[in-house]
Amino acid sequence: MSDYDYDLFVIGAGSGGVRAARMAAAEGVRVAVAEQSRTGGTCVNLGCVPKKLYVHAAEYGAGFAEATGFGWHTQQINFDWPTLRENKEMNIRKLNSLYEETLAKAGAELLKGRARLLGPQRVEVAGKEYRAEKILLATGSHPFIPDFPGNEHVLSSDQIFDLEQLPKRILIVGGGYIATEFAGIFHGLGVEVIQLYRGELFLGGFDQEIREFVAAQMRKKGIKLHFNSDVTSIEKTVKNKLIATLNDGRNLEVDSILYATGRKPNTADLGLDSAGITLTESGAVQVDDYYQTSVPSIYALGDLIDRMQLTPVALAEAMVLVKNLYRGYKQKLDYDLIPTAVFCQPTIGTVGLTEAEALEKYPSIDIYSTNFRSLKHALSGSGDRILMKLLVEPVSDRVLGVHMAGEQAGEIIQGIAVALKAGATKTIFDQTIGIHPTSAEEFVTMRSVSRTLP
Repeated sequence: MSDYDYDLFVIGAGSGGVRAARMAAAEGVRVAVAEQSRTGGTCVNLGCVPKKLYVHAAEYGAGFAEATGFGWHTQQINFDWPTLRENKEMNIRKLNSLYEETLAKAGAELLKGRARLLGPQRVEVAGKEYRAEKILLATGSHPFIPDFPGNEHVLSSDQIFDLEQLPKRILIVGGGYIATEFAGIFHGLGVEVIQLYRGELFLGGFDQEIREFVAAQMRKKGIKLHFNSDVTSIEKTVKNKLIATLNDGRNLEVDSILYATGRKPNTADLGLDSAGITLTESGAVQVDDYYQTSVPSIYALGDLIDRMQLTPVALAEAMVLVKNLYRGYKQKLDYDLIPTAVFCQPTIGTVGLTEAEALEKYPSIDIYSTNFRSLKHALSGSGDRILMKLLVEPVSDRVLGVHMAGEQAGEIIQGIAVALKAGATKTIFDQTIGIHPTSAEEFVTMRSVSRTLP
């Protein structure tokens, strides 16, 4: 008879936690999963899924306007925010149920309530103590809002999906992918949008040329971008308007203010001190290459360890962990060439090195690029353009990075990521026949070097 109630106790039923629990249970491991909120974590409830649904909603607005060039004529178009909000919620409830069914079918037990560590192999949930041979922490992250006068009037990305009514004018503070995506969402839904960022240009970490291109395209659409700006205080008027005072003395009056200024790991009230777990300087849980914490019986993954805050990465980490723990593997996850998309307007898709990163590793880089209007917009009347670029190391001919800003960038880059993972060269791209007429074929028809760096 085992001394433990469970072989593996997972704290957090988000993407990584559920994947680890399900895979471990399939190996015959006795698994429990504790979750204080809805299953699916940030991605399902407050992130990827609702955000992408809202992106699709925003795209319909432009689609109706562009359809007239193709002979479609509609009556007056009306957008109903409550319908989108409620249908989104209905979809999420279905996903919550699906996650719970998946855990049950796998044989993992779901415990509802907040879990806290009591020691290296002890967990408390809703006043009841459990003993587990191994514990996995997968509690995710939460939005960070800085402290300043009036910050109680702002919204976080956790709150923005369920507004009672759509604002007429919104200020979005932040320069990351969440802020930039919501700028596009609200603009597409007919809201006047101002995006403000304290740095010189948003989307740090992405390719510089892509960042500049996206900023120009967003401005052409009518989104107001203010860089090198920050909010010093916010006041609420008697008419329930919000006045944001900026660091240059200007005042902006809006209906709502969204702060998307980063996310922090969910470590509070988790009992980490009780178990003796070490944190990094940034406040994330410190783990080794195999997701083991400073306590041998406790592991952690996903946003909590703050390596790459992406749902597919958490899923991959969970699969590696379970293979290592219960199938006898000794694998490490390869974090190179992970494709990424930002669902802004226009969408960004990217995989591999940026120009700056490539120049840090190689003495010379050949850049192949193209900037064009898609066939669709020959009739749509839209001025939207697409930017594509390949970064090639000239000696080996290997493609080091592929970047795109434009319609369907995420879908296109996913396939190209496979090629880069396989070590594709520019010659392989050139030998590949394109699908005509598509935007994607441009990636295999760029023959001339646009420029060489340095």
